[in-house]
Amino acid sequence: MAIVDSFFKDVGIDLGTANSLVYLKGRGVLINEPTVVAVNNKTNQILAVGDEAKKMSGRTPAHINVVRPLKDGVISDFEMAQEVMKQFLKRISRSSVFSYRRGVLAIPDNLTEVEKKSVEDAALNAGCSKVYLVESPVAAALGANLPIHLPTASLVVDIGGGTTDIAVISMGGAVVSRTLKVAGDKFNDDIMNFVRDEFKLAIGEPTAEFAKIIAGSAVPRGEKIEVSLRGRDLATGLPREVLMKDTQVRAALAKSIKSIIETIREVIELAPPELVGDMLKQGIYLCGGGALLRGIEDLVERETSVATEVVDDPLTCVARGLGQLVDHFDSHRQLIENPFKPLNINV
Repeated sequence: MAIVDSFFKDVGIDLGTANSLVYLKGRGVLINEPTVVAVNNKTNQILAVGDEAKKMSGRTPAHINVVRPLKDGVISDFEMAQEVMKQFLKRISRSSVFSYRRGVLAIPDNLTEVEKKSVEDAALNAGCSKVYLVESPVAAALGANLPIHLPTASLVVDIGGGTTDIAVISMGGAVVSRTLKVAGDKFNDDIMNFVRDEFKLAIGEPTAEFAKIIAGSAVPRGEKIEVSLRGRDLATGLPREVLMKDTQVRAALAKSIKSIIETIREVIELAPPELVGDMLKQGIYLCGGGALLRGIEDLVERETSVATEVVDDPLTCVARGLGQLVDHFDSHRQLIENPFKPLNINV
C-alpha cells in the first residue's frame, strides 16, 4: 500500500464560493486562495487563478473578465470551476495531474443530483480518478473534533462565502439541516447598499469586505471604530472619501445576521427533543469566514440560550475535516456513503 501511496495522492477539496482550500494526504492544507479566475476574452487564455486573480477584481480592461465560478455554493461556470481545481492541483504536484487517486469534496446540504454531478465531473476533469462527496457541516464537525459518531447532538453553523450551512449532526449524519443563501457575500452586498443609500457613494466588493473586517460586529463593542471608504460619488461621478462608523456597519449587517439566527432557531425547533436536550450540554459551534465577525457567538448564544463558541481556526475547519477523511478514509467511509438523507427544510 505504501508503494501505491508514493505514486498516487489523495486530496480533500473545499471548493467554496469565496475561497478554496486543498488538503493533501499527509501534508496538510497546502492551498488556501480565493475561488477567482481572470480570463482574457480575446484569446480565452487563463491569466491568473486565486490571489493574483482577486487582485485584478474591478481593475481590468473590457477584454479581461474576473470570474467567480461558484455562486451560493453551486457551480455557475463549469469550465472555470474545473480550471480552478486543475490549477490548484498542479501547484501541489508538478508531475502528471492524473496522479490523484481520490478526491473528497465538501458540498452544501441542499444540492440537487444535477448540481452534485457537476461537482463530481469538475473534479474528475481536474485530475481526480475517483470523487467522493461529503456535506460541509459533517466535514466541519469532524474538523472541530466533535463526537459526531456518538448518539448525541452536535449543532454546527458553517457561515461561508455564499451559503450558511446549519445542521444537527448525530451518529455520523445530519438529522436536520438547512442551507441559507445568506453569508459573507451577502454581508458585503449589505454594506455596499448601505453606503450607496446613506452616503450616495458607490464602492466595490473589496472595499465593502475591508469595512466588514475592520469595523464589522454583531453586537455593540466597547471601542468606537471608523473606517475610511473611497469610491465614486453618485451625484458628481467624481472620487470621494467617507468615514463609516462601526455602528453603521452593524446596522447594515443586522438584517442578514437576524435571518441566520432565525434559521438556527428553526433548525433547533425541528430537531428531536432528545437531541435538543443534548445541545444544552454540547453547545453550538460556529465555523467558516463569517464566524470571524466579532461578537456573533455572543449574539447567537443570547438569542438561542445555548452556549456558543467559534471553533479554532474557523476558516480551515472544513478542510481539516476533509483531511481527516482523506488520512483515515476507511475508518470514516460511512460519513461519505451514509444512505440516510437529512430532513431538509425548504427555503
